[in-house]
Amino acid sequence: MATKATKGGRGPQATAGRKGGGGAGGPGGKAGGPGGKGRKPITPVRVGKDRNWGPIAIFAAVILLAGAIIGYAFISAQRESMPWQERAASIEGIVNFAETQPDVLQPFPGMQSHEPGDLTYTVNPPVGGTHNPAWQNCQGDVYTAPIASEHAVHSLEHGAVWITHDPALDAAQVERLASRVRGQDKIFMSPVPGLDSPISLQAWGWQLKVDDAGDDRIDTFIRALKVNASQEGPSARCDGVTTTGDQPVDLGAPTDG
Repeated sequence: MATKATKGGRGPQATAGRKGGGGAGGPGGKAGGPGGKGRKPITPVRVGKDRNWGPIAIFAAVILLAGAIIGYAFISAQRESMPWQERAASIEGIVNFAETQPDVLQPFPGMQSHEPGDLTYTVNPPVGGTHNPAWQNCQGDVYTAPIASEHAVHSLEHGAVWITHDPALDAAQVERLASRVRGQDKIFMSPVPGLDSPISLQAWGWQLKVDDAGDDRIDTFIRALKVNASQEGPSARCDGVTTTGDQPVDLGAPTDG
């Protein structure tokens, strides 16, 4: 029997085609429909705030400071490892009389190293030469009045450093010098009239003149020459006379040691 066509000429195949997914608006249709893939949203670019440079600057400053400290410590260590004569000679302005005027370190003509009575020195303050048999006490003594050069030079022979200053030097400057002396062995201090500089430092054969008690060369001089410049060895005594005044006292010939 022949199959009757449905109304409108649609047969079973037509009905199937309508139900299929090939329609323009169906699930299998063109993109843009409910089942199509859309364009991905664009992520907005975030603009950062201004960088905080404060901590970075502080960190950089700390690094620079640490580098400077390490460099200074290294240079100082290198300097301290040098022989003491080289360290002394490297001090700006220092005078090494063994090179410039060696005669002033020798006994005076017709005299021995130790002689009583008044002596005349060509260097002020003196740095060597004939001197009194008694040495000045140099165990951190801060003398507020002049002392006899004849005794002081003997202390230099024993390895002491003698810090001298103009009697008119400002009190604060004097105290700054005294703070380097008190409680220290092989060092002493006194005013000396007629100085041609506010401050003068002496060790046997060496002298340094400075204008200010804050000068770093003072400490360098002390470190390099205290004990090292001794003509009697490191164990030479420093317990001597404590008399002030420019006239030496004659106590006989004490035993050096």
